[in-house]
Amino acid sequence: MAAGHDLVILAVDAASLDARLLLDELSAALLRINGDSGRSSFDIEAATPRGGFYLARDATGELLGCAALRPLGEPDSAIGELKRMYARPGAAGVGAALLAHVEAQARRHGYARLHLSTRVANARAVAFYAKHGYAPVAAWGKYVGAAQSTCLGKPV
Repeated sequence: MAAGHDLVILAVDAASLDARLLLDELSAALLRINGDSGRSSFDIEAATPRGGFYLARDATGELLGCAALRPLGEPDSAIGELKRMYARPGAAGVGAALLAHVEAQARRHGYARLHLSTRVANARAVAFYAKHGYAPVAAWGKYVGAAQSTCLGKPV
């Protein structure tokens, strides 16, 4: 399915069945790539008024991908964190659409920048973010000194 005008991205509860289905697929894919599902880095209870969990679907309602936004650090942080970004294999253009959606949400919530962490081993993700203007930034929290991770960011 090519992403286009028939792509719908909506905020949902991260604990919903559809969200958990995509999060499980993402965790399995990351486990294959990195040897770590990344699941411990995202708490579905961490709902925030300055973020959300977003699902992408096509016109028929088929699930295509997901992404989450939350403040990085304090609730009033000027930096938003992109989490749990995933597009199903073959869902061309969905990743870019989700990223643009999260960036727009970040601006709407008053963030000046959007940061993320991904595994160095996930070369596709690193290249995807570079293509969309993300550059290395200082590591934070558990990523400080973690050679397997790369922290990226850009102004929104």
